[in-house]
Amino acid sequence: MFEVLARCGAARRGRLTTASGLVETPAFMPCGTYGTVKAMTPEGLVAVGAQIILGNSFHLMLRPGDERIREAGGLHAFMNWPGPILTDSGGFQIWSLGELRQITEREAVFRSPINGDRVHLSPERSIEVQRNLGSDVLMVLDECTTYPATPAEARASMELSMLWAQRSRAAWDGHEPNGRKLFGIVQGGMHEDLRRESLGRLVEIGFDGYALGGLSVGEPKAEMDAVLCAIAPHMPLHRPRYLMGVGTPADILRAVTLGLDMFDCVMPTRHARNGWLFTSRGVVKIRHARQRRADAPLDADCACYACTGFSRAYLHHLDRCGEVLGAMLMTTHNLHYYQNLMAQLRQAIEMGTLPGLAKTLAEGWSRNDEPG
Repeated sequence: MFEVLARCGAARRGRLTTASGLVETPAFMPCGTYGTVKAMTPEGLVAVGAQIILGNSFHLMLRPGDERIREAGGLHAFMNWPGPILTDSGGFQIWSLGELRQITEREAVFRSPINGDRVHLSPERSIEVQRNLGSDVLMVLDECTTYPATPAEARASMELSMLWAQRSRAAWDGHEPNGRKLFGIVQGGMHEDLRRESLGRLVEIGFDGYALGGLSVGEPKAEMDAVLCAIAPHMPLHRPRYLMGVGTPADILRAVTLGLDMFDCVMPTRHARNGWLFTSRGVVKIRHARQRRADAPLDADCACYACTGFSRAYLHHLDRCGEVLGAMLMTTHNLHYYQNLMAQLRQAIEMGTLPGLAKTLAEGWSRNDEPG
């Protein structure tokens, strides 16, 4: 199911086998919230090197409905994506609703942000939704701990997540998985002792992979890093390790050096639509007036379709005019950048040269000559 093929320090080069194909790790998953990665076709995702994408079960459950997608042959057929799909459970979206939701030991209850209908989401229902979607990797329903949280608040939240993890596993065990995987999610806020306890209890339940959730929710980078340093070394060696919702290229590089394998984040796609582009020399802000006369490519070291065929000035023009092509080209670039970064990391781990690559990348990012 998951092989560790090479190591460089704590970093791992691995391979995850799913019902829909292989995923070479470390891997980044573009976010396809509504059954599409915004501004990208499935063919375009393949072209930039994406192996696996993330689907959002919360939003797909509400619209068009998980049963409708099951009738259409599952999410793979519905969106014409042949590769692996990981779906989140809806826990983060429930957290983001704030006071609009009520959480009990039994379930979360909230008003649909689409039509105001009262919606019930339990661990069992979350598994049912993800099975209807035909996900290759399913996530247990958890409660994302609010930041900041006192030790008592974080413990109560973690205890609820562990109860829901047990119930998610029980719901999963009642069905034939057909090569599909179920991941547990470590919670506990910024409290390292609670995080370790959460991980230990998940390992006792037994999952195909383990994720770190509840990070990148407003905490300082130093606190996130402390959690990663404290927990990553204790995660099972022969199971994939997934860091949820993180993050910048530097965040991902740091996490890979600590032994994490899988990542997702809306940052490359959302930033692209807002003219914020990642390059080998740091961030380029395409909306800045200086780009109007910049006839050079976005990144001379990038081989993506946007960089090999179009200038910064053209991207600036498209963005100023609100043209859809601008969002498409800039999203193509950012996702290509992320996927190329992951390919570089995999190769460096295989060759034992990760420290040198990390230094080169950091030096390139620090040379950013763009205005603030």
